[in-house]
Amino acid sequence: MYTTDQQQFEKIIAHFKQIISLTESEEDFLISKLKYKRYLKNQYIVQEDDVYKYQTFIVSGKVKTFYSDENGIEHIVSFGLSNWWVGDLCSFTTQTPAIFNTQCLDETVVIQITYDNMNELYAKIPQLERYFRLIVQTAYGNMTKRIVQNHAMPAKERYLLFTETYPEIVQQVPQYMIASYLGVTKEFLSTIRKQLTTKDLKS
Repeated sequence: MYTTDQQQFEKIIAHFKQIISLTESEEDFLISKLKYKRYLKNQYIVQEDDVYKYQTFIVSGKVKTFYSDENGIEHIVSFGLSNWWVGDLCSFTTQTPAIFNTQCLDETVVIQITYDNMNELYAKIPQLERYFRLIVQTAYGNMTKRIVQNHAMPAKERYLLFTETYPEIVQQVPQYMIASYLGVTKEFLSTIRKQLTTKDLKS
């Protein structure tokens, strides 16, 4: 049974237990290494060139992860919603400066694990390494699919696939951000959406 202070961590514990089994003592030790934090809208969880010090799990809210090119144009590489892990994984793993920014799109509540605490958890609860290995493998697989889709699929098909795969993002994120994620202009995305609406009306 969790104490009042521990109840804020129930969501992440449930997420872990979808993949691995934890004893009561392991849960208690895991909770002792977690940090609960609230970010304001537009606040950064990590910024480019800073070392990413935490693994971050979203309890509520949403974020975008992006980089800006030499012309200052923003390119969104991923979004993050409730129950997602977000941030610059490479920076966290290597403890080197981040190449991505992760910014909150509204007030966002997260649970975080520091780099040192993560290593302690791996030593104490080896199953956590399996959990994060599976999370990373899934993320890598999704990234690989996206690279292939960006090269092989027309923009309209990419948009349709995106709406089918992530309907909750389509409902919660501005269209110009989705356009950035898909690698098209907001005007071009607007044209695609109008074409699809017209097609639906004619059906």
